Amino acid sequence: MAELPGGSGAADEVVVIVADEQDDVEVDLDRWSALARAVLVDEGLVGELTLTFVDRDDIAALNAEHMGVQGPTDVLSFPLDADLDPSDAPVAGVPLLLGDVVICPAVAADAAPTHAGSLDDELALLVVHGVLHVLGHDHTGSDDTEQMQARELHHLEGWHWRGPRPAGFALTHADHGHPDH
Repeated sequence: MAELPGGSGAADEVVVIVADEQDDVEVDLDRWSALARAVLVDEGLVGELTLTFVDRDDIAALNAEHMGVQGPTDVLSFPLDADLDPSDAPVAGVPLLLGDVVICPAVAADAAPTHAGSLDDELALLVVHGVLHVLGHDHTGSDDTEQMQARELHHLEGWHWRGPRPAGFALTHADHGHPDH
């Protein structure tokens, strides 16, 4: 696991702990943890988030256990204390535990050509999407979907592409099977 520089875990900081527990697809842990951190900072949240990359079997097991859905999915989000105010942290100096985002790069690689266009863009979307779910965003209704997609596009344009989205990028997604649905 790696922690971003400057993150001591204090209650007034953003800490992203990242782990790669799969060997199917090479992932740049520093890049994806920096994107997750940028989303949290931009959304005005402080606390600790874990970002874990797993293989198909591991995400399928999590999907079955937490969602009751058989088979692998691309991303799962597990919100913890995201609804709490950072000043309500149970112990002074202890970070607010925002939650966990679990991504399967192999599933992302399968979806990328017909979804985001490239594996890089697909992983970026999944990181942003997962973090927003941890923070309470959802896409169960059309208004929620529009609002969440607007936040996704905002973060992708600001922190991933640093400009307008590529022409081949599609910002539509199926129900990923998140515990908050």
